[in-house]
Amino acid sequence: MLDVSARRTGVALTDQQKMSWLRLIRSDNVGPVTFRDLINHFGTADAALDALPELSRRGAGARTFRVATTAEAEREFEIAHRLGATFIAIGEPNYPFALRQIDGAPPLLAVKGNLDAARRPSLGIVGSRNASVSGAKFAGMMARDAGQAGYTITSGLARGIDTAAHRASLASGTIAVLAGGIDRPYPPENIGLLDDIMAGEGLAVSEMPFGWEPRARDFPRRNRLIAGISLGVAVVEAANRSGSLITARYAADFGRLVFAVPGSPLDPRCHGTNDLLKQGAIVTTTSHDVLDALAPLSQPTLPFPTGASEPAQEFPSRQPQPLADRDRVTITDALGPTPVDIDDVIRHTGLPAAEVYLALIELDLAGRLNRHVSGLVSLEGEQ
Repeated sequence: MLDVSARRTGVALTDQQKMSWLRLIRSDNVGPVTFRDLINHFGTADAALDALPELSRRGAGARTFRVATTAEAEREFEIAHRLGATFIAIGEPNYPFALRQIDGAPPLLAVKGNLDAARRPSLGIVGSRNASVSGAKFAGMMARDAGQAGYTITSGLARGIDTAAHRASLASGTIAVLAGGIDRPYPPENIGLLDDIMAGEGLAVSEMPFGWEPRARDFPRRNRLIAGISLGVAVVEAANRSGSLITARYAADFGRLVFAVPGSPLDPRCHGTNDLLKQGAIVTTTSHDVLDALAPLSQPTLPFPTGASEPAQEFPSRQPQPLADRDRVTITDALGPTPVDIDDVIRHTGLPAAEVYLALIELDLAGRLNRHVSGLVSLEGEQ
């Protein structure tokens, strides 16, 4: 059994600070990476909120920039309270500890259920929606064994393999990552399962606003969270070009372990998993294949950087020097349609890193910057 009493460190935000964080992440063109850069540059969410419209204007934004209002944030907090949910921030002790390590981790998560599930190391289990009987049985067996060993099982509440993994780990703890708001679970037939998860040892997690109906493009974001929360991801029955392979790709990008269960080459549901094995995924035919590989990663002494922080006490907001127009042009000219590393932009321009990051924030808020999964950047719409 794993020692699940690992120390959790972090800074607990006040409700007012969380309100400001929620306003910032819900404002136009502010994604997790831009959020982190804004906090790093301005020190507090309040200072960043004050600067947003001017930053967008400097980035040559073509339309009026919308800053989320206090009333909108208060409405989300009221809905969360009414539903028995809460928000946890990336620097807080209850934030899933492995998720803190990835670039662009959500600064705030809406959660409902047992927070103990987020404090333990996690194994992700994903796979086909139209799973076979044997595939669902194997996923359930692996989830039960990993749960008994002290792991939380993380999956996406989808039909098939996800459902089998969640059901098998209800007693030990499971995390359901949702593509929509916590109050808009999908698919409808798993609403009862989600209720069981939240009422027991499990946890529902979403980075989306309450009331958000999931769209096709939201599911890859959900898959990214599954991979980020987990120390490793096991794929059971996945067709080519399936969402489960997106999860596996994210896991590999994050330096997580990828496990794949081999299947018949005549079964289309196994083509994706068999290809993962060709690419170096860990062959998984028993639960011990997973548990033995995860054991060295599950020690409580792992460092967990927080990615963004804001102290509880008030302090004067930083007043960064504005970027000179000529330097802004130099940085913009260094960018183009081809994705480049930010460090290369800094070296190429010879400008201080803080100025380059500020220019990228301006371009991002103006909707002119593409941020790629690999951490590279390019200009939007440049030919």
